[in-house]
Amino acid sequence: MTSKIELLVLNEVSSEQLAVIGEVCSVTLALTPDVRAKVIQDEGSAFQAVLTIGLLGLTREEMLSMPGLKLICCYGVGYKGVDVEAAKELGITVANGRGANVNCAADHAMGLVISTIRNFRRLDQLCREGVWRTSIPQPPNVSGKRMGIFGFGMVGEKIAKRAEAFDMEIGYHNRRPKAECPHHYFDDLVSLAAWCDVLVCAAPGGAETKHSINADVLSALGPEGFLVNVGRGSLVDTDLLAGALRDSTIAGAGIDVYESEPSRPEALLGLDNLLITPHLAGWSLEATAAQLEVFMANVTGHFAGSGAVAPV
Repeated sequence: MTSKIELLVLNEVSSEQLAVIGEVCSVTLALTPDVRAKVIQDEGSAFQAVLTIGLLGLTREEMLSMPGLKLICCYGVGYKGVDVEAAKELGITVANGRGANVNCAADHAMGLVISTIRNFRRLDQLCREGVWRTSIPQPPNVSGKRMGIFGFGMVGEKIAKRAEAFDMEIGYHNRRPKAECPHHYFDDLVSLAAWCDVLVCAAPGGAETKHSINADVLSALGPEGFLVNVGRGSLVDTDLLAGALRDSTIAGAGIDVYESEPSRPEALLGLDNLLITPHLAGWSLEATAAQLEVFMANVTGHFAGSGAVAPV
């Protein structure tokens, strides 16, 4: 690489990280829809690479407006907003930040499991109101429960490892069973939900998994079961989840992702048996630093000819 790579950045990146990226890339920022449209229209032919996130993506039309585009990188593991088929047809490599934030996401998921089963949100409120423990129904234990994991990729495996430390029995549902995995495989979600005490979703989004957590799954999970979602908001039917929590079809839920992102999930607000965090399971100082490393390796590897380290 004798000259800097022309890079279009569509997502927020810190000034410190931009300085690192700027060592090998000539960076153009387009952080709002209007600026994005204008920059691609006016300067599209100059760009060789794009940095985006799954939520912001990149469309076929935008790719066609950048005839010199060779690489699309997602800052993070998600890439649902990128038209991968169009990129493939146009000979554009798509890469992500696979592996950079798996420990952080698994930590957060386990935190949601504990907080949801023990109902930390409600206990915090009651304590602030001066209510003592003898006036509060005892919450269930976490250790010894059965955990079902929907989506047994890198994050799912890390969640299972953490759950094992709590003496939890683990089952999982994936597109197919994983070779040499010691945990019990279920070939459908309803059976997994009926078996487990807490169902943790760590599956990718997209049409194939949209609303996988439906009425049948919630009913199978039951009035003593808990749902945690750190995968994608599209996995869970929001209105059905709201009804299940209101009607005690399930005992409680902890979610880091929701269909209305970045707007708050209105149907879920005001429910005491729900804990919500704003899609930051994979966010930490350490994870963000690791994502930068993966992005830089993707960019430098691709344009040096050795290839991106985390192609989709």
